[in-house]
Amino acid sequence: MRDAVVIDAIRTPIGSRNGSLGRVHPGDLSAHVLTALADRNHLEPATVDDVVWGCVSQVGDQAGSLGRVAVLAAGWPESVPATTVDRRCGSAQQAVHFAAAGVISGQYDIAIAGGAESMTRVPMGSARGDGRPWPDSVLQRYGVDGFHQGLGAEAMARRWQLTRGQVDAYSARSHERTAAAVDAGAFDGQLAPIAGLETDEGLRRGTTAEKLAGLPTVFDDDGVITAGNSSQISDGAAALLVTTSELAARHDWRPLARIHTAVLAGDDPVIMLSAPIAATRRALARSGLALDEIGVFEVNEAFAPVPLAWQAETGASDDVLNPLGGAIAVGHPLGGSGAILMTRMVHHMRDNGIRYGLQTMCEAGGMANATILELIR
Repeated sequence: MRDAVVIDAIRTPIGSRNGSLGRVHPGDLSAHVLTALADRNHLEPATVDDVVWGCVSQVGDQAGSLGRVAVLAAGWPESVPATTVDRRCGSAQQAVHFAAAGVISGQYDIAIAGGAESMTRVPMGSARGDGRPWPDSVLQRYGVDGFHQGLGAEAMARRWQLTRGQVDAYSARSHERTAAAVDAGAFDGQLAPIAGLETDEGLRRGTTAEKLAGLPTVFDDDGVITAGNSSQISDGAAALLVTTSELAARHDWRPLARIHTAVLAGDDPVIMLSAPIAATRRALARSGLALDEIGVFEVNEAFAPVPLAWQAETGASDDVLNPLGGAIAVGHPLGGSGAILMTRMVHHMRDNGIRYGLQTMCEAGGMANATILELIR
């Protein structure tokens, strides 16, 4: 039977909004990681069957099917096709799922999955414009005027009884762990520097819960969500090379990991951010693995209540939850984050001999992806 393995995973450093990557067109940002991936693995671009690319705000500079634009911007042969995927914040993780499915089914031999988002050049919400994404039938079903992730984060904090002190302490931990990872060189082998940026730009060393406590709440005067315990608005891209074990051997590639399990889940669209809990349970059930067999969990830090509620429900150890920090410390370039997280996770697994890793992300509409990778020793 055919399998799907990750040969390599490369990402840009994550740039802050209006920071070092703000002047880079998202097509060039995407092309940069495609080129780096091909160069490092002696990949002949003409052999790529498809590029599956995540992007959320597909308007303005990101309107031209960003995956195809990336292929052309990289100077790759016109024969290389590409498509662009939107599953909100999980777009690039979904791109990996699609690439793996294509490889396993035999529709692809070699695929590249990834994604990018320039939130500087295409601000969040740009795709909506003056439109009404939700018809009255949906609004009436849930008794709301609309759906909002920030208010969902506040609702999650209330449901799981998370205090301001808890979410701020978690957020300070994100910066601390990221700083430790940077200092240890944990990201060095996965980064493709661009525009003079060599490391993630959003990290604020010395962040403490006490400092974060002084920030005002954003969505609810009596709530807990602030700019300091939310993911940073940012720019970035990542790409993964996916093929079969047999073809990897033929190309003299040594795979990093096997895509073991890939699932989806849906949950309450009003609270919006709780589906990673259901997705994790589904992934573990489908894989036959127990929670304590997973050596690292990447739970996207859209807002601090997301990983904290997830941890409360799963009982996962603090040591294996986001051990390198996360989006609160370095940013969340929407359409690229799924591939960025997976790049971080698979390199962490390799560097530390971790057999299984699980990644999950909350997504607008109350959805989530979950992916289990298995290290190939």
